[in-house]
Amino acid sequence: MRTFIVDAFTDRPFRGNPAGVCLAEGELSDEVMLRIAQELNLSETAFVRPGAGPGRFGIRYFSPKQEIPLCGHATLASGRVAFDALGLGECQFTTASGVDLVTSTTADGVSMYFPAYATQPAQAPKALLAALGLESVRNAGYNVENKMLLLEIADSRALAALRPDFAALLASHTGINGVLVTAPAGDGKYDFHSRYFWPWSGTSEDPATGATHTFLTGYWAERLGKTKLKSFQASERSGFMDVELKDGRVVITSQAIIVLEGRLKV
Repeated sequence: MRTFIVDAFTDRPFRGNPAGVCLAEGELSDEVMLRIAQELNLSETAFVRPGAGPGRFGIRYFSPKQEIPLCGHATLASGRVAFDALGLGECQFTTASGVDLVTSTTADGVSMYFPAYATQPAQAPKALLAALGLESVRNAGYNVENKMLLLEIADSRALAALRPDFAALLASHTGINGVLVTAPAGDGKYDFHSRYFWPWSGTSEDPATGATHTFLTGYWAERLGKTKLKSFQASERSGFMDVELKDGRVVITSQAIIVLEGRLKV
């Protein structure tokens, strides 16, 4: 099976978020996909198989722990692989839940079209805030589709300085896939920063996350009064993307680089 490792949301190798992309010729069992994701040991691996027609594919995402319903950086990586390896500029990827994700790829970048999700008011448990190293937050919300908790704080420098206690964080909440912490940028280059912690369903911290922007885009668009924004993910590897609310969808545009290509024997 043709298999790739792609650094997504970056224009340089060994930055951004690495994703596995496996081009499956047919159906694979859940157990096999999970074991492959564990073998590659990346935050997510996308399994792409031919769909009903040219440029149409089924796609499923697995972390080393479990299946993930939606993954932006692995979709971005799959769009790059489809362009570089298959010569396809336009693709439609259908997730396991039936969500259709369209990618448009050129040599310079990949644009992805996602559903625009919202958040509902939520409370952040004190134990969770303590595990993150936060005394308080400006606002808290919950996104149902991705099962993610959003916390807004005031300062991007404080965001970058967070050093969570991941054992305590895991014990502080149940029923969520992860917690997203975000802050206004204040640097003139980006509109907002974020970091995503997900010991419940993946690794401790995700380097750059597309799925969070399905609701983070609308969140900051409302607060900043504009529909086109620039996002920076302040992880150790870091990542960046342009996001836009357009026709009821979120358009995420960034770059991705294939750093490894080979054949996986299963």
